[in-house]
Amino acid sequence: MPLLSVAIVTFNEEENLARTLSSVAWADQILIVDSGSTDRTVEIARSFNATVLEHPWPGFAAQKNFALSQCTGDWILSLDADEELSPELQQQIRQTLSAKPTADAFYLKRRNLFLGRWIKHGGFYPDPKLRLFRRNLPVPPPVGYPPRTRTNPQHRPPPPPPKVRLFRRNLPVPPQFESRPVHETIPFHGPTATLDFDILHHAYPTLSSYIEHMDRYSSLGAQILVDKGRTSANLFTFFARIVFFPLLGFIWNYLFRLGFLDGREGLLLHLYHACYASWKYAKAWELTRKPHA
Repeated sequence: MPLLSVAIVTFNEEENLARTLSSVAWADQILIVDSGSTDRTVEIARSFNATVLEHPWPGFAAQKNFALSQCTGDWILSLDADEELSPELQQQIRQTLSAKPTADAFYLKRRNLFLGRWIKHGGFYPDPKLRLFRRNLPVPPPVGYPPRTRTNPQHRPPPPPPKVRLFRRNLPVPPQFESRPVHETIPFHGPTATLDFDILHHAYPTLSSYIEHMDRYSSLGAQILVDKGRTSANLFTFFARIVFFPLLGFIWNYLFRLGFLDGREGLLLHLYHACYASWKYAKAWELTRKPHA
């Protein structure tokens, strides 16, 4: 069985993918899940001897979870197509996994690049992400009732059937990204550690790419807010979320968290990130507002 599987989901990533795959070419398995790229993404993946699976796009978390389910290694490294491992991180991962670590998962620090500049301040570094973990982890058995305690001597009545009643106590499964439209993360409660070196995140090489991403992400984030009922129903809340909180966030990150030390790139990033926060709440309001007669 291979030691390390690398899982990457792609769609039209020909500009990024070769750089990413070059940094993990030493892995035992490279798995690409592609959702219908029309550029050279699949060709580039196969040139690195990666396994390519075509899978319709079901959303960020679901696509990544599908990729995890297809991995066969003892360990899984989940990467985005615009990320690469620094040489130092490559070496540390190989040494760590060879040493049979006691941790079940590792956080990797991420060096975010904006217009080619490493953004070191304003909360953008070290930006740790849980990306490296064991494929088969025991999970606790399903919980059907709250624990019996002195303050809760009686069990709550069971929900209606169907109900799973017979199951293995420890089911080996890979960790899963939580189901949400954007900014998906992996909830994890086992023993973890943080590695010393960085993922290089070539996030936004141009202003146009950043604005396009933030427009798309703010729409996805707006749907999350609608689902949570946070749609700025009254005028005071609307003003606070559209104007005050984004402005406050800009001041906090740019001034108090030293974002100004990242030059013009830092100014633009924090300014437009505040715009993203405003757009998200404005779009949530737009989705639920009643049209005027």
